[in-house]
Amino acid sequence: MTAIRTGWRRGVIELRQSFTNPGELISHFLWPVLMLIALYFLRDKSFGATGFALGALALPSMLGMNAAMGMVSMSQQLTADREDGTLLRAKAIPNGMVGYLVSKVVSVAGGLIADLAILLIPGLLIIGGLSVGRPEAWLTLGWVLLLGLLATLPIGAILGSVFTSVRSQGLMQLPVLGLIAISGIFYPVTALPTWLEWIAQLTPIYWLGLGMRSALLPSEAVAVEIGESWRHLETIGVLSVWAAVGLLLAPVVLRRMARRESGSTVASRRERALRRVG
Repeated sequence: MTAIRTGWRRGVIELRQSFTNPGELISHFLWPVLMLIALYFLRDKSFGATGFALGALALPSMLGMNAAMGMVSMSQQLTADREDGTLLRAKAIPNGMVGYLVSKVVSVAGGLIADLAILLIPGLLIIGGLSVGRPEAWLTLGWVLLLGLLATLPIGAILGSVFTSVRSQGLMQLPVLGLIAISGIFYPVTALPTWLEWIAQLTPIYWLGLGMRSALLPSEAVAVEIGESWRHLETIGVLSVWAAVGLLLAPVVLRRMARRESGSTVASRRERALRRVG
């Protein structure tokens, strides 16, 4: 519990610093603003013969994609901390890896929630046709986002432990973007071949997008989903399983990775980085 409380405090400090650093502050606003510009041009468009507003369909998809990309953010931050020796210092503290993981989940999740708010609040003013006047819509949005972050962020930590430098992160982003592409976030997964439908449903990304759509879209939009159902129970079950597996495995993987870290390996990576800069 001491490690968890310490990790929480550290995560809150890192989150506060991210909103006072000019570079990170720009990154918080850049993508939401670009997506809002795209939504503005989609506001009067319809999706084929369905009559659904294209902007209304796109907004939950953008929210789901941003939340899923938390895996990449988590992986990048962990790799950077490994490269500069932060993980080595955490390793020297009792239960330091647990506290470190908690701090990263808090800071990355807090940043993502702020980014989603920057996108969602103006988006509701630009786009009509969303079903946001019901209290249960916001309740659904809340539990889907919470379970989605718990399911994806520990996976990002596990993936980040595989890479030894930030430069190699591109190798991880490609498969994540591929999973997002087949997850049904941008178009109904029922349009894909059956075998791709099954692959998509094995990932937390599909269920995160489905939950977002169920919260924000009108009930008639369920017609394009698998079984014409929002499948809330299945969403809770799958995301909970991913969250449990990730939260159990991530500290173990991080501890094993940290055992291989030493002052000499950190110094060696720093020297290689300086040679690249020079």
